Amino acid sequence: PDTVTSPRSYEAACLAAGAAIAGARLIMSGAAKNGFALVRPPGHHAECDHTSGFCLFNNIAIAARYAMDELGARRVLIVDWDLHHGNGTQHSFYDTDRVLYFSTHQYPYFPGSGALHEVGQGAGEGYTVNVPLPGGQDDRAFARIFRELLSPVARQFKPDLILVSAGFDIYQGDPLGSMAVTTDGFAYLTRLLMSLAAELCQDRLLLVLEGGYHLTGERDGVMAVLAELAGRSILGPDLVKELDTATPPLAALDNARNIAKKHWNL
Repeated sequence: PDTVTSPRSYEAACLAAGAAIAGARLIMSGAAKNGFALVRPPGHHAECDHTSGFCLFNNIAIAARYAMDELGARRVLIVDWDLHHGNGTQHSFYDTDRVLYFSTHQYPYFPGSGALHEVGQGAGEGYTVNVPLPGGQDDRAFARIFRELLSPVARQFKPDLILVSAGFDIYQGDPLGSMAVTTDGFAYLTRLLMSLAAELCQDRLLLVLEGGYHLTGERDGVMAVLAELAGRSILGPDLVKELDTATPPLAALDNARNIAKKHWNL
């Protein structure tokens, strides 16, 4: 009931998943060093056997599986900065150590998953890192979470490819959420991920569009990300320095780090 379709939805969904696959192929082959799959419908809520949350196929999970099965990737890092938790992506790789799923999301909120204690199972224990947030987090807060938790875990995981569920519903004023990220914040998160990709996996970075319901915010956020990927950053050096050193109080980060410490050297 939360995911409607029209006569050409199946075709669109196949093209969306195909774009993510094509992006992974271009990047893993060296034909491109980074990319952005600008697709609809989104994907990270789709489970293996049913649609959910406007999502028909899980585009990013399909791309990750394809990269491992067909393109030689041994380990894939999936970073999900969408407002909502990517339940389908988490469930797709919950029992494997080949995919590290890292999610920041408003909680409790749709779809209801993404609690701190959800860390994976079996061989995948520790390879799901959830950072549930109460809302109101801004550029400085997200910068700190990515610097202090994502970065050290990613360095220990050593991925061959970084995929990003890029949801722009964490934008300030988005009607479905209460986060406070600006276009500068999206550019900075992209810059940080590009730096990790350069350090860990030969620049291999692919972003896939997820949510976003403030049309101006989504447009400007996507453009800021694309500018960063293309080397034409909107960020000034003073702002970069501020975000590189910002340490706002963040109990949610402390809680997530305490859980992650059981599995990673933090």
